[in-house]
Amino acid sequence: MWPLLPLAAAVIATPATQPATPPPQDQPATTRASVQPVVTPYPSAAAGNGSTVDGYSLSRWAEDWSALCHADEQGDPIDRLKCISFDPDHRTYLTLSGEVRLRVNHTTNPNLRDAPAQRQDIRRLVAGADLHLGPNLRVFGEIAHGGISGVNLGAPPATLRNEIAVQQLFVEGDADVGGVDVGLRYGRQEFTDGPGLLVSQRDNNTIRYTLNGWRAWARGSKVRIDLFDFRPTQYGDLSAADDEPDPERRFSGITAGIVLPERWFGGSRLYLDPFLWRRRNRVGTWGGRVGPATRHFLGARLWGTAGRLTMDWTVNRQWGRFMEQDIDAWQVFLAQTWRVAPARSAPTVGIHLDYASGGGGYGEGNLRNAYTPFGSNIYYSYGLFLMPSNLIAVSPNVTLSPVKRLRLTAEYELAWRATVHDAVYRANGQPFAGTQDVAQARVGNLARLQAVWTITPRLTMTGRYEHFAAGPALTQAGYRSSDFMATWLSFRF
Repeated sequence: MWPLLPLAAAVIATPATQPATPPPQDQPATTRASVQPVVTPYPSAAAGNGSTVDGYSLSRWAEDWSALCHADEQGDPIDRLKCISFDPDHRTYLTLSGEVRLRVNHTTNPNLRDAPAQRQDIRRLVAGADLHLGPNLRVFGEIAHGGISGVNLGAPPATLRNEIAVQQLFVEGDADVGGVDVGLRYGRQEFTDGPGLLVSQRDNNTIRYTLNGWRAWARGSKVRIDLFDFRPTQYGDLSAADDEPDPERRFSGITAGIVLPERWFGGSRLYLDPFLWRRRNRVGTWGGRVGPATRHFLGARLWGTAGRLTMDWTVNRQWGRFMEQDIDAWQVFLAQTWRVAPARSAPTVGIHLDYASGGGGYGEGNLRNAYTPFGSNIYYSYGLFLMPSNLIAVSPNVTLSPVKRLRLTAEYELAWRATVHDAVYRANGQPFAGTQDVAQARVGNLARLQAVWTITPRLTMTGRYEHFAAGPALTQAGYRSSDFMATWLSFRF
């Protein structure tokens, strides 16, 4: 890995243009024409900060509202919160942000057991402040509240019920060094520099997944390099004082990025992001065993657009050691959609094909169960019934906008185990007990529908429905099918 750094530095300042990318699958688009994401020499949409659409991002620090500082009129009162200037030249200014999300989840046969339905009434309140101290220094802070009530709740985790949490708090500085943007961010922060199935904010939670540590980067116009070393936040549920870096887990590594030539495939905006990561966990769990685990991830992501084709392909090899077992695992994620007509509003059809190796979870031979550091598992099941470990999934889908500001997506997923000699694993990494003894490959089928209505640029309503038809790998171990329904209203400013 390290011998590649001088080579990358030699080509990092070559020129490129800046493309735009579509929003991720679980992020509703907006129609507000305001400002662009933070501009760096490297295309900002591919800099590993998540997607920003019409000024808004899931990670609010990725937004740049500096254009409003220089606008003749700042528009409505909320626009005025985006640039509270402290000097005539607007070099020092404050940007305020926030979110209110009201959500209801309804799940039949929770945990795929024959049990009364669960209803979760969930509230999210977030407030953030981004203080810019000149063009090269900033401090960002964000607090969040998570509330939950309902029926058959069990014991909600601190990511769903939390009186107050410091969700993010970091200081960031950068400088132009010979045409290369060099920077460092230190503190509690969201990290999304990689495929969403491997690293994600987990916006499905009320309190986001965050990490504590540092991230450094060097970004030219065609090549970038990011280094990081983090410990995940271990949330309590009472006050901001009980949210601490997890002493048992650590995530570190390097991610690079390369802008591929636009002339490929008759005109494209494609990126290649190789990565080498390490995840250490002193209390790793497989098959009911708890012990130390170190897992390395070596892979690459090819993603972007080529004409009407949008693609997101990832391959990664995993190795290391869990207790007395060597780790030997693979994951392959191939997602692509095709817009059926040139117009950007035209329907798209697509399919994602995913493979995650399995085996050895109960101590036999090498541990071949693939794992994700903190990916977005709603990609496989909104009810959080599946994860990319010991899994093969084939999922055709279609997305269309029958009327302006309304987007509908339908998908049908077929899922199998990669090996019948290991369990079916749910989204939290725990096995469905008993499935390791069932000699059936088919896990089940999922039919789901999502509707996103952009009522205003700041206000969206989302509805989701999923029917999980459990297959013999689950039913022969006593598990049932389930329906999941959710709707929520989100206001962001």
